Amino acid sequence: MTTKEILALAIKNGMKADLRGEAGVKKYLDRINKKYEGLSEKQKVEFDQGKLTNPYSDSRILVDNGKKEIKKILVGIDMETPELLLADKIGDIDLVIAHHPEGKGLAELTSVMELQAQVLANYGVPINIGESIIKPRMSEVGRSISAVNHFRAVDSAKLLDLDYICTHTTADNLAARFMHDLIEKKKPEYVDDVLTLIKEIPEYKEAIARQTGPMLFAGSKENSCGKIVVTEFTGGTSGSKDVYEKMSQYGIGTIIGMHMSEEHRKEAEKYHINVIIAGHMSSDSLGMNLFLDELEKTGIEIVPTSGLIRVKRF
Repeated sequence: MTTKEILALAIKNGMKADLRGEAGVKKYLDRINKKYEGLSEKQKVEFDQGKLTNPYSDSRILVDNGKKEIKKILVGIDMETPELLLADKIGDIDLVIAHHPEGKGLAELTSVMELQAQVLANYGVPINIGESIIKPRMSEVGRSISAVNHFRAVDSAKLLDLDYICTHTTADNLAARFMHDLIEKKKPEYVDDVLTLIKEIPEYKEAIARQTGPMLFAGSKENSCGKIVVTEFTGGTSGSKDVYEKMSQYGIGTIIGMHMSEEHRKEAEKYHINVIIAGHMSSDSLGMNLFLDELEKTGIEIVPTSGLIRVKRF
């Protein structure tokens, strides 16, 4: 496989797992294409045309040296200059895959946050409410990352002649779908049942051994779950703290997320929502592993590092 083919597979898998449904993703892409067609020629020059076919702007090729065949990949959660130097030291790495976005992927992080509103709508929160809540948060995140040195690691990869991609929302979608389907299948009744269920997943078992396992952030283990939602696993980054009041009003009782700020936790607790935080690196690892299994089946060698808990499911 080439670097382009590997990213294409990541996007394909991400679309298939997307909690909006494949039809929802297609509708989103159709809207982006229609918007593009209405732009002036000057505006089209400035438009990121990758968005016309890739609904996940934080998952993209950062450096492609045109290698014909990728045989060995160094993969981790955060792959920056130290990890790129490690790849160079190892010596026979054809491609570096980061989970967390870099370069244009980081600069465009906010564009994937739109999916949060549709996921909420699927769980019963009206789309107009979800959109009105998420848009100010998107602006806030955009401002917060505007001063970041986005291309620091990308420039290092170029100097080291390394192919380099990031697979952020594509992998997060896989983790979200995995967790969603597990909850739908097992239908846990109490909060402690959810914690027990999550702790049986290999990535979280290892996280427990590392003292970073799943935690109850709000609520009680003895509480009934009510409606369980997987709303904080994908969508770029944390959404708005204002969403919890609306979640409570529309019957959501328990949230399963990757991570949560103290400010967000206090708001969820205020509105009587149970919050289970599965863990950041372990949840990222789950999504990446589901993708990496597909790559490894083709004969590509995977070398995990930088917090990636590698678990094979084949």
